[in-house]
Amino acid sequence: MTPVATLVMTQPEIRALLPMEVCMDLVAEALANLARGESQNPLRWGMRLADGRGLLGMMPGSTSAPPALGLKVVSVFPGNHGTEYDAHQGVVVLFDPENGVPRAILDASEITAIRTAAASGVATRALAREDAGDLALIGSGIQARTHLEAMLVARPVRRVRVFSPSRANREAFAARESERHGIRVEPVDSARAAVEGAELVCTVTSSKEPVLDGRWLLPGCHVNAAGACLKDARELDTEAVRRARLFVDRRESALNEAGDLLIPMHEGALGADHIQGELGELLLGRCVGRRTRDEITLFESLGLAVEDLAAAHYLDRVGRERGAGTLVELGGRRA
Repeated sequence: MTPVATLVMTQPEIRALLPMEVCMDLVAEALANLARGESQNPLRWGMRLADGRGLLGMMPGSTSAPPALGLKVVSVFPGNHGTEYDAHQGVVVLFDPENGVPRAILDASEITAIRTAAASGVATRALAREDAGDLALIGSGIQARTHLEAMLVARPVRRVRVFSPSRANREAFAARESERHGIRVEPVDSARAAVEGAELVCTVTSSKEPVLDGRWLLPGCHVNAAGACLKDARELDTEAVRRARLFVDRRESALNEAGDLLIPMHEGALGADHIQGELGELLLGRCVGRRTRDEITLFESLGLAVEDLAAAHYLDRVGRERGAGTLVELGGRRA
């Protein structure tokens, strides 16, 4: 058997090889396969550091189509916000499903940034009104950048407003992304000013407290909540969740990890049956999405290992075909 060298890929290499529209298709397929029962996606495991500065998380998974086995190991350091470092650092390790040899070691920050927004793009494509074009972004970091890209793929966006607490950050984001996409991105002075009248809303913050008030939501809008991924943190208030038809990436994950859902449940405002379905089930036609033009829809995104694996498998294949990345000799072999 000819040994397979391990492919190592950096953040810029991944960004160049994984366009948003491609990743959206990969994520859609991965979520549909998960809903069919063709993948394994156990709950993530995390270890909080003793000093409270951050945590180390692990997300294993496997898929049958395409055949992939892997693990994302990521550190989360909220204190990195405002520095040159992303709050999420780590690697996705892809193993050969035939012999367990490491096939690829990939920068997790870039994969996470792209695939998270891609999942929101898939949800927007499935749930938002066809003519939705007024977009509100709450947050101005990496996920705001990739979510803007995903929304431009998913819908005919004509207006963009962005809010984050730092005026300098939101103004810098607006200037940079306006030039990048050739569309005016308007920085505004409050989350309410961004959301009122918006047909698409993306919350992409690191806040533990609600940044979105349900009373602001326009009838018929679609919300992607992608920032909060812990059971004691939320970006949406109870009214925002109560008003919306809620869809999740995975029920088990949402009922164990999603503060946006668990906190309103603890308050007694709603139950687990508020979940209308998983996004993969929706893609397979196993549940009903938007029913009326004025209905508010919500996608609660926690991020799944199968999404990372779909992106990693694609990058491993395309990277080898195009000579991208660096090949190294890993894997335990008998002498």
